Amino acid sequence: MLSIVENHSLPRTAAFFDLDKTVIAKSSTLTFSKSFYQGGLINRRAVLRTAYTQFVFLAGGADHDQMERMREYLSALCRGWNVQQVKEIVAETLHDLIDPIIYDEAASLIEQHHSAGRDVVIVSTSGAEVVEPIGEMLGADRVVATRMVVGDDGCFTGEVEYYAYGPTKAQAIKELALSEGYDLDRCFAYSDSATDMPMLEAVGHPFAVNPDRALRREALTRAWPILDFHRPVRLKQRLAAPPRPALIAAAAVGAAAAAASLVWLAGRRRAPVG
Repeated sequence: MLSIVENHSLPRTAAFFDLDKTVIAKSSTLTFSKSFYQGGLINRRAVLRTAYTQFVFLAGGADHDQMERMREYLSALCRGWNVQQVKEIVAETLHDLIDPIIYDEAASLIEQHHSAGRDVVIVSTSGAEVVEPIGEMLGADRVVATRMVVGDDGCFTGEVEYYAYGPTKAQAIKELALSEGYDLDRCFAYSDSATDMPMLEAVGHPFAVNPDRALRREALTRAWPILDFHRPVRLKQRLAAPPRPALIAAAAVGAAAAAASLVWLAGRRRAPVG
């Protein structure tokens, strides 16, 4: 069976995955809005607004201006939230909310990359309190995510310590390449959004997954492979399922192409990736 993830020994390589609409079918942050409401962190009006924001995000993606508006809203919304309570809510509802919306095709790619000896890194604009548990669920080796400033009272201040967005994602990948010895020319990256163009340009094997219009246009211009992920499935269900012809075909197309070649929160950027 052909695969888009050929085995390489040295130097080290990695596969970098955006999270929302690339690995999972929704916005990771907005998916927890009902749980945050039940935990007393937000009111009903905020639940309705985040539901609308989720709809806009799913309907056509979000450009830079839309993401900035979401960022401003969410930044104000979470100010004063107790960090430990947020972590507990995410832990309690993670499998019920996230497990059913993981793309089967993405989970298979993660497995293929691990089998080929690559590290898998989730690179997401959502907050670390949400992304890190999801990364652990997926078996990712590392996570790059937005980090919020936490006050002495254990609550979010509304300021951002590190914002994983746009060019900052690419910089994070380059810093990881230096610290971990990755050969970026032989690394892979996957994203659905044109805002992740810098991340895709940083590696030798970029892939557009369920791309928005702008990214699809760029991918066609640059002859980047375009992948269609459309089958969310629970991880437990997919472990017992046999390989499907559609996935095998998608992998074969990706192999040929490769051979030929919201947001959680933000404000000011104050610290590098750890």
